[in-house]
Amino acid sequence: MRIGQCVVGAGSTLEEIVGEVRAAAAAGLDGAFLPQLADWDAITVAGAAGREVPGIEIGTAVVPTYPRHPVTMAEQALTAQALSGGRFTLGVGPGHAQIIEGSFGIPFTRPAEHTREYLSVLRPLLRGEEVGHRGETLTAAGRVAVPGAAPPPVLLAALGPRMLRIAGELADGTVTTWLGPEGIAGHIVPRITRAAEEAGRPAPRIVAGAVVALTSDPEAARRDVLERFGMAGGLPSYRAVLDRQGLSNVHETIVAGDERAVTAEVRRFAEAGATDLLVTPLGDQDVRARTIELLGSLNGTV
Repeated sequence: MRIGQCVVGAGSTLEEIVGEVRAAAAAGLDGAFLPQLADWDAITVAGAAGREVPGIEIGTAVVPTYPRHPVTMAEQALTAQALSGGRFTLGVGPGHAQIIEGSFGIPFTRPAEHTREYLSVLRPLLRGEEVGHRGETLTAAGRVAVPGAAPPPVLLAALGPRMLRIAGELADGTVTTWLGPEGIAGHIVPRITRAAEEAGRPAPRIVAGAVVALTSDPEAARRDVLERFGMAGGLPSYRAVLDRQGLSNVHETIVAGDERAVTAEVRRFAEAGATDLLVTPLGDQDVRARTIELLGSLNGTV
């Protein structure tokens, strides 16, 4: 199982973000992925970091599709691919109705159908092919040409059965969040793997997102996560996956404990079938650095 870091840029300068990516590479991690929040443009920063830091995969986890037309997304992704020397991975997802409608004023209608059409258009564009699509949820025509940029892999944020089928059929894998090893093994792996097999596609990449707190007080870490991120448990897609795991809220999914406990939980993700673990470390700067050092020492051994 490959191990990477989710580099959250909120409140950080570009130099600080690139520094985190550089530290992840120095620790021996395989990848550094940026979420799209209401701050830095994740694709642009990923390309810049990839240009500055050699030898590590760089990507997004994830960029919402509704606000970006697939032609625009392809232009940005291929530019980041060229900047990074071919080490960019594009993670996308439809997002959540509260954000897409509340922030952008875009109707969050038929997200599964939108995602299927979106990927059906995006993948040919990334290959430099001409598209002429007039569907039920979007229209796209033309091609994108970025010399020297190979098509980047595409991962789809998928939690529900329909989205996992789309990920298996049309993407190179999935990125999950707020799921423990049991949810990965019992829900994600069988569904996306079956969909990929039935579509005649290679085995999918399964990137399991995990919040990790290296701490002597796991319960305090869980209380902190509940206070900071508990609202996520009310979003329909997250609520469904939490209910499927029999959990009350997102704080019950985090990895928290000392080095031995964190190591054991990382191994459980590998045993569950995750091909990658994408870690968001909690704590102050020193604790986060020790977390990345520990994960780097485990990389290649699980």
